[in-house]
Amino acid sequence: MELKNVSFSYPGNDEVILKDVSFFIPARAKVALVGKNGAGKTTLIKLLARFYDPTSGSIELDSHDYRDYDLESLQTSMSVVFQDFARYDISAADNIGIGDVEHVENRERIVVAAERGGAAEAINGLPQGYDTILGRTLDEGVDLSGGEWQHLSIARAFMSNADTVIFDEPTAALDALRERELYERITRLSEDKTVIFISHRFSTVRMADLIVVIDDGRAVEVGSHEELIAQQGAYQLMFETQAQRYR
Repeated sequence: MELKNVSFSYPGNDEVILKDVSFFIPARAKVALVGKNGAGKTTLIKLLARFYDPTSGSIELDSHDYRDYDLESLQTSMSVVFQDFARYDISAADNIGIGDVEHVENRERIVVAAERGGAAEAINGLPQGYDTILGRTLDEGVDLSGGEWQHLSIARAFMSNADTVIFDEPTAALDALRERELYERITRLSEDKTVIFISHRFSTVRMADLIVVIDDGRAVEVGSHEELIAQQGAYQLMFETQAQRYR
């Protein structure tokens, strides 16, 4: 996947959100997008998932422009989890299974997805396990904590055979240790997938093969943790600023 001089403004708005962004994502790489709030990270994810097309420039997959692919086929090859993920008052199994409706009855696949997303432990502790109704709509419903719902939404993303899994900081309700443990699990169990994620926690970010620093809509630095620290630029400053809080 490669972005070539991508700029973007939302329809009906003249403000340029992304400005001449270029970088290459190797297949099966683990990629972190970092930067201040409002820098353009979520917008970039929306373009990678082809919710929008660039205003100028191009995004290519296997050297072909995104726009040359059938939209449904392209989006089926990706699974995206946003911060404002959906919570359904249905069984735990169905909450995960709807990530791939063709296999919503495949319990084995659901269990594997739950393991990948870190949801299995919470589900196994429910009164009826995977058959437990979640939420408070029904009398027998059991509500989950914010973190448990987040694990469930991540498990939902792993139901599909998507080649690329994208996370727009869905782990905000988890503490730093649990977030790191989750992404360690995701990395370990997703060797065959490209994983792209946003995180503000550098204990998680440094695990990525490739880190892209977004500042005011531009990709100002691209490289591994070690490479960006050596550059002593924006990434190194953000990393050291956060590290000082724990010293």
